[in-house]
Amino acid sequence: MSQQGYVAAPPYSQAQAGMGGYSTGFGNPPPQSHYGYGSPPQGYSAPPTGVLKPPASSPSGMPPPPVSSQYGANIQQNGAHPHSSFPPPVASAPSMSPYGQPPQGAFHSMAQVPPPTQQLSNQMSAMNIGGYGQRPMQGPQSPSSSAAPQYQTSPPPAMGHPPLSPPGPQPSSLGSPPPMATMGPMAGPPMGMSGPPGPGVNQPQLGPQGYPQQPGSPIAGPYGAQMAGPQMAGPQSGAFPGGFPGGPAQMAGPPQKKLDPDSIPSTTQMIEDDQAKRGGQVYVTNIRGQVPPLVTTDFTVQDQGNASPRFMRCTTYSFPCTADLAKQCKVPLAAILKPFATVPKNETPLYIVNHGEAGPIRCNRCKAYMCPYMQFIDGGRRYQCGFCSCVNEVPVQYFQHLDHMGRRMDMYERPELSLGSYEYIATLDYCKNNKPPNPPAYIFMIDVSYNNIKSGLVKLICEELKTLLDRLPKEEGAETSAMKVGFVTYNKILHFYNVKSALAQPQMMVVSDVAEMFVPLLDGFLVNFQESRAVINNLLDQIPDMFADTNESETVFAPVIQAGVEALKAAECSGKLFIFHSSIPTAEAPGKLKNRDDRKLVGTEKEKTLFQPQRGVYEQLAKDCVAQGCCVDLFLFPNQYVDVATMGDVPSHTGGSVYKYSNFQMEVNGQQFLSDLRKDVEKSIGFDAIMRVRTGTGFRATDFFGAIYMNNTTDVEMAAVDCDKAVTVEFKHDDSLSEESGAVMQCALLYTTIGGQRRLRIHNLSLNCSSQLSELYKSCETDALINFFAKSAYRAMLNQPLKVVREILVNQTAHMLACYRKNCASPSAASQLILPDAMKVFPVYMNSLLKTPSLVGSTELSTDDRAFHRFLVNSMGVEETQVLLYPRLIPLHTMDVSSEAIPAPVRCSEERLNESGMFLLENGLLMFLWLGQACPPDLIQNLFNVPSLGHLSSEVQTSLPVLDNAHSKKIHSIISSISQQRASSMKLLIVKQKDRSETLFRQHLVEDKGLHGGASYMDFLCYVHREIRQLLT
Repeated sequence: MSQQGYVAAPPYSQAQAGMGGYSTGFGNPPPQSHYGYGSPPQGYSAPPTGVLKPPASSPSGMPPPPVSSQYGANIQQNGAHPHSSFPPPVASAPSMSPYGQPPQGAFHSMAQVPPPTQQLSNQMSAMNIGGYGQRPMQGPQSPSSSAAPQYQTSPPPAMGHPPLSPPGPQPSSLGSPPPMATMGPMAGPPMGMSGPPGPGVNQPQLGPQGYPQQPGSPIAGPYGAQMAGPQMAGPQSGAFPGGFPGGPAQMAGPPQKKLDPDSIPSTTQMIEDDQAKRGGQVYVTNIRGQVPPLVTTDFTVQDQGNASPRFMRCTTYSFPCTADLAKQCKVPLAAILKPFATVPKNETPLYIVNHGEAGPIRCNRCKAYMCPYMQFIDGGRRYQCGFCSCVNEVPVQYFQHLDHMGRRMDMYERPELSLGSYEYIATLDYCKNNKPPNPPAYIFMIDVSYNNIKSGLVKLICEELKTLLDRLPKEEGAETSAMKVGFVTYNKILHFYNVKSALAQPQMMVVSDVAEMFVPLLDGFLVNFQESRAVINNLLDQIPDMFADTNESETVFAPVIQAGVEALKAAECSGKLFIFHSSIPTAEAPGKLKNRDDRKLVGTEKEKTLFQPQRGVYEQLAKDCVAQGCCVDLFLFPNQYVDVATMGDVPSHTGGSVYKYSNFQMEVNGQQFLSDLRKDVEKSIGFDAIMRVRTGTGFRATDFFGAIYMNNTTDVEMAAVDCDKAVTVEFKHDDSLSEESGAVMQCALLYTTIGGQRRLRIHNLSLNCSSQLSELYKSCETDALINFFAKSAYRAMLNQPLKVVREILVNQTAHMLACYRKNCASPSAASQLILPDAMKVFPVYMNSLLKTPSLVGSTELSTDDRAFHRFLVNSMGVEETQVLLYPRLIPLHTMDVSSEAIPAPVRCSEERLNESGMFLLENGLLMFLWLGQACPPDLIQNLFNVPSLGHLSSEVQTSLPVLDNAHSKKIHSIISSISQQRASSMKLLIVKQKDRSETLFRQHLVEDKGLHGGASYMDFLCYVHREIRQLLT
């Protein structure tokens, strides 16, 4: 395939042709014939299987090369990661016969009972399609099993068995449906298992450890036992659509049943496999380019020279050596950095290095900081920089002799020579105006307009602050926090409060000229909470009463931020503004906004304007905030449109967050808001930060995504950076890389601590480089890839029509997979969908991304919600995007109340729900408790203290009573342990099956068709497969 086929990479170019069948992008919920499935999806009579083919061999007649695919010591097909070990298949088992049936245990599928073994004895058991080797199931998780190695649940009618749907050409059909042997509910072209099954359908040769060696792609396989499809048949008129022209009919077997969705790659299975393989282990970072466990796996990191994956994750751990290779495979090269990520208690916190007056040691040419990649030479008197290769003198005070290996004798005593992450104490040269910074301040700015008073919000905030201020973040070992606090209330004018400890009563000063904002008092506005506690508590008691009778409903917004910046400027410190705001700012003042919510623009070229902030005042404000190190966190309590796209613009450029509680009611959202506020005030954070990512020669950082401000192309500025904020960095080649030296990167973050100390936090990472694309695909990380795609698409939607953005995403997915198919997988029938092992669940995440509120483009979704979702994702790390795009669906009705563990999640699809069950779904932002209609009364009694489901009110409930029984305690403990893992607090919604509130729950079942448009996982896979085949022909 010539390279022109490959399409635009994220600097999204204009729309690409060739998105056939997708004309409307994922527009409205597809009519049944979407994607060209001819008729509505009735049950689908299954197609014929293909002809089995002897092991593919290379031209010389040798067995096929182990295309990164055999179950060798370091790559397993089934988990995304190296070092897995599956029990070797029993050679004598009938399942290894060339045509047997997959072991029964593999499917206790709800959908169907596998046909009796006798009939199958002779059929395709070893259909390890493309390398999904047999593997024993563990326990009853079958429904989610991707362990079903064969994409074939029922016995394939043997070759030559005529298809059960009419053979003629079916032009509109979906190229070839995917992974499945027989796709259930999709009608349309016969998706036969016809055609040579290609890699892996053969007697497995045993690879190194006695695992069957597939001559196939390293993957989980051509997901699909041959997806046949008319386009592949070529001109043979009498052929089965998509099959061989004809063939020995003597092997006909029983007719097939409809396909089991278990046969397509399962995210839950992949997560479970990785947890089984690498969970509970120590991950040592001393090997260049090793792929870490998945973000969902529970593991402990031991830093031995590369940064922990908690701080840095990459889209692939093996970069292509040349720009041409990178262009060919279209896999984005990116790292997701979370410089302040929380380190678990059982891991060592970062060491602090203090070189005194001399400051950190840096390369003279590229300014990289001393790290394990520097090579000492000349008896230790000089060192060669690992980034730019410049040779530097070692300062006299830093000299140390080398051992017989050429390493410094003090290597293990110095964090900067032996660890991937550490901190330096910065000298005055790294401080503003060469003087040490003051400790930062938190300013609480409360909108006291009519809505917030009436809802009880103002009183709630004031009560909470009395206790919360005792828990301000403090330096390790400090008795109390060094941070200062200040208070402002506002509606269309601003009220500042003097809370100096010497006063008996707080004093209020009003600024009504909002056009020329100034701070009316210097002394007494920002104070130490411990010293002024009495005055502050007095003020917090008075605020709700002071404004109790207000009728003022208009508010200002930009002047409030301006006031905060001015206050920090006057105090010469950095800090954060906590703004609690209710409505669109319509009062006459700078930054006044008008309602520009126009749903008629959805689906048009102008839809992008809904997400672009209104320019002018806010742009300048963001710049001023960053210059002062003033971060803005915005808590919104809207009852209608507030233009989140504009109001969230300053927080999104200052390392801040936006929180949104629509139609706020104390009893519904109160707890969620308080828990968000507590987390926000207490979390670890650095201020006035500037970050630079340095790389070795051959590639460089070109693009940055996150809640950041870029004044030039290299410096990432953040008024603040906390433990939940991640920055995604894209790299491009500017020369070639060498396999022996690999690719090295260093992220250096200069910031002010909560105690007012200037520090440098350094994270280093080294990756492999390869001229073999198979190495790149083998060391990809799906969760990091989808984080990159989400952020680049969410940026692109500001400048491109959504339809184009969606097309580019689908195109790039097809390109990455087509390149793998073309260059890394062994030859096989075009009707097979072959996926790299490490990316086998990539399509389910991509399809889910296309259905997110921001990208789906539906008039039923509020513009504010879509803009809010954009901001959220923009600063997310890999763990957060992973669970957002593939929520956890946890069955609770079968849990063991005596066990500590959270029950294993099942696939996120309606098919997994059952009427007599109870499921918890969480995606990091929301949590649902779904109750089936036939949920056992004793379970309902134990949880809700009512005799049956009918006694629960049909109003949406948001709380679960705490009762004294094992079930209630267990569910509360599951909910609280999930909540602790997540960055924002999740409101619990209790939904009953068939209630109106259930639709909100259903739109999170990402394997199903989207409620507002968007394909099911199965349909999307078919669509992508068709695109891949077009690229390959």
